[in-house]
Amino acid sequence: MPVELDPLLFGEIDPPQRLLMGPGPVNAHPRVLRAMSADLLGQFDLEMTGYMEQVMALYRPIFGTRNRWTMLVDGTARAGIEAALVSLVAPGETVLVVNFGRFGLLLTEILTRIGARIETIEAPWGEVVPLAAIEEAIARTSPKLVATIHGDTSTTMAQPLDGLGALCRAAGALSYVDATATIGGMELAADRWDVDVVTGGLQKCLGGPSGSAPITISDAAAEHIFARRHTEAGIRMKGLEDGQGPRIASNYFDLAMIMDYWSEKRLNHHTEATSMLYAARECARVALGEGLAARYDRHTRSGRAMAAGLRAMGLTVFGDDAHRMTNVTGVHIPGSVDGEAVRAMMRDTFEIEIGTAFGPLQGRIWRLGAMGYNAMKHKVLITLGALEASLRAHGFVLPLGEAVPAAIEAWDSAGVGEIA
Repeated sequence: MPVELDPLLFGEIDPPQRLLMGPGPVNAHPRVLRAMSADLLGQFDLEMTGYMEQVMALYRPIFGTRNRWTMLVDGTARAGIEAALVSLVAPGETVLVVNFGRFGLLLTEILTRIGARIETIEAPWGEVVPLAAIEEAIARTSPKLVATIHGDTSTTMAQPLDGLGALCRAAGALSYVDATATIGGMELAADRWDVDVVTGGLQKCLGGPSGSAPITISDAAAEHIFARRHTEAGIRMKGLEDGQGPRIASNYFDLAMIMDYWSEKRLNHHTEATSMLYAARECARVALGEGLAARYDRHTRSGRAMAAGLRAMGLTVFGDDAHRMTNVTGVHIPGSVDGEAVRAMMRDTFEIEIGTAFGPLQGRIWRLGAMGYNAMKHKVLITLGALEASLRAHGFVLPLGEAVPAAIEAWDSAGVGEIA
């Protein structure tokens, strides 16, 4: 039986002022939180649709695209992933998944539920898949769609994507990229990569709360999705003709109807999550106001400083240096310490959260993030100092006082694009 509590015991929410230095979510930018407190509007008020148009314009440079269909899917980052896959893939169609971590496995999980025929090309956790191997797999499997993660926080690796779109175009396949963990922190170049659909989330490098999924869709992908348009009976409009393709299996994640909602047609598909749209809009304004090149450099410096500080403690950084994400760093847990006890001391004594790991890496590595509002020199240094003290308190012998100076030197010397 559930325990019944007196409602009067529930007070105002007052969470601790914790520094979130794990793989996400991270602390939201104060400007984003302020934007979310603005008054609500009717979903088709002229001011509201004006904000929607602004969001579309703001996210084009962030995705590195000129795609018309650049917008939001209401829900966490996974809402964007599921909307993309269920709208692009029909049951029985072949999808090639580029898998190098937990989130590649997530793509296969979602595609299994859709009923797709799944092929994979894989790399060990801590590595990425070479483009030549992807090319061979495309030739071998003849997929309708190639799906990959850009940066997989479970392994801290970033998959190179230059050339992927060209391989897909040559084979007559569409392409999908999950950029949840990299949008706003590492360069996205949807047009240069020539990929069809890219999705993201706010809660990592964009410095917002989870709950809205930016998405961009190429003209080729939009044509494919509209061929599957089957507008629900209660909201049909003149001029909206159903497509000849199979009905998209989800109503809520039906990108054909969502695109019609964001278009001048304003199809009444759902009620926009107004406060989350305000958040997404402000996340983009903060990013573009800083300048994307400067923002990517800040994340690069943060990642380089974090890795340098960890190594100065005598710890071993996980994974391939050449393909490490700039915003999340994995580090092997010393065999002589209890990893969860160290994380608990970080949280309870210093109010700093660092991440544990999944699957084959569970209990083997910690994951330390520095992204969005937290990709700052002083926050990296505070985290390293707290980790050093926590390790020492748990009996790990390390060179005291080396981590912070090493991180400062790495921050000051990091060049744009360097992540080793």
